[in-house]
Formats: sequence, C-alpha cells, structure tokens
Amino acid sequence: MTPSSRFSINQMTVKQLSLPDLVDACVRLGVGGVGLWREPVAAYGLDAAAKLVREAGLEVTSLCRGGFFTAIDPAERAVAMADNRAAVDEAATLGTDTLVLVSGGLPAGSRDLAGARERVSEALSSLTPYAASRGVRLAIEPLHPMFASDRCVVSTLDQALTLASPFPSSQVGVVVDTYHVWWDDTAPAAVARAGAAGRIHAFQLADWVTPLPAGVLHGRGQLGDGSIDFARWHSLVEAAGYAGPIEVELFNGELWAGDGVAVLEETARRFAEVLA
Repeated sequence: MTPSSRFSINQMTVKQLSLPDLVDACVRLGVGGVGLWREPVAAYGLDAAAKLVREAGLEVTSLCRGGFFTAIDPAERAVAMADNRAAVDEAATLGTDTLVLVSGGLPAGSRDLAGARERVSEALSSLTPYAASRGVRLAIEPLHPMFASDRCVVSTLDQALTLASPFPSSQVGVVVDTYHVWWDDTAPAAVARAGAAGRIHAFQLADWVTPLPAGVLHGRGQLGDGSIDFARWHSLVEAAGYAGPIEVELFNGELWAGDGVAVLEETARRFAEVLA
C-alpha cells in the first residue's frame, strides 16, 4: 500500500465544509479516510453521520476528542468522565476504533503539573475498561509544550508512553503528530519503542511555520510550507511498524477562508509530494 493510498483528511483541515460536502468531496477525489470531530458530528446528528460515511464507503480513521481529565473538583471530574464515556460510544457508532485524547491543561490557579498528570493517569484507569468493552482504543496525543498550561500537560511521546504503559497496547496507545513532536530529539527513540509495543494508534501530519501566527492554535502550516522533514518522520513511523492511515490535521485560518474542496485537493497533492 502506497503512502498516498493511506491519506486521510482530518475534518478540521477543511472545517468550512459541511459533513455531507466533505464526504462528497472525498468520494469524488478518491480520498478513502476521514478523521472526524465530535462537535460537527453532533451538529449533523451522530446516527446520520455514521450512516453517511458508511454508505459512502469511507473509513473513519479517528474521532477527536476525548480527554480534559485534569480538573481537581470531584464534580467537574465526574462530568469529564461522563463526557469521555459518551465520546467512546460515539466512536463506536461511527465505526472507528481510535479515540484521540487531549489530556487537559492546568486547572485555574494551579501550578501542580505532576498532580495534573497523575489525574490523567487515574482517568485512564477508569476509562480504559469501558473503551475496551466498546471496541475502542484510547490514543494519547502529546501536544507541544507551549500548550501545557491550558490544553495538554502531556508534552512528549515519552510522557504519553509512560501513561499508556500500565494498560494493554491494544487498548491504550499514542498519537504521533509531527506538529507537536518534531522538535524533540528523544521522539525518534520513543517512536521506535511505541512501535515495538504496538502503541502507535494514529499518525498525523501538519507543518511548523514561522513566524508563528497570533493565534498559535490555528497556525499549523500546509505540508511543505515549514520546517518539518515529513519523509524522515514517515520513515521513522514505518520502521516502527506502523502501517495504518496517515491523517493531515491543519488548524489554519487562511485555509479555512478558502474553498474547502480546493484545500482538500491541494492537501492531497502536498501529501503525495512530501512523502514521495
């Protein structure tokens, strides 16, 4: 199977497209996989979305997102766990076995990074059996350290693997997202360890462009526009034994302002170029 045949478009890359329009464009352009997000799926209707992608013959390569486990207040943590169980159910309904988890940042007023990570571990202990019963894997996504305070206290693949290690690899693994890990000189060895343990549950691409835009969260560059050596990262993940779909997930205001189908076409073209 060639890299291009494994291309999956993450819904966020072309969020200006409605779900029906995205599905139609994928079918017309021969894109076989989509990574979906919970909010637009809910807006369209979960069962309707599942029927739409199923009848189109598309593979739902992941659902984003669960997580945000770091609240200190017991009532807030209970709400978060209920939402994560709902996310697992949604993934199962959509036919994907991969739920992406973003751990959550520091609670307001807290500076206890270690405590926040411990609460992530406790949440995984609670959620993993439920996800396993629904046939859904939990994929922990480390985010770049600039997001540690407000979005994700898991910043490296090593940290994600430590959190995953108490659980079977078939149930808890990691996301390798180039945007978040390209800078880390320990990441290649972590990719190899993750692959050897069967814990690479998703592989995502986005480029790092400078200068960073004012809204850093929405600054993921189109493939080939920035600093990341995608061929190298592809080789690392392949050598680790990963043979699954490869999602392109771009948060980019300029792309969102353009024609969604044209963005999808360009992304597929860039994907083939950078992994050639």
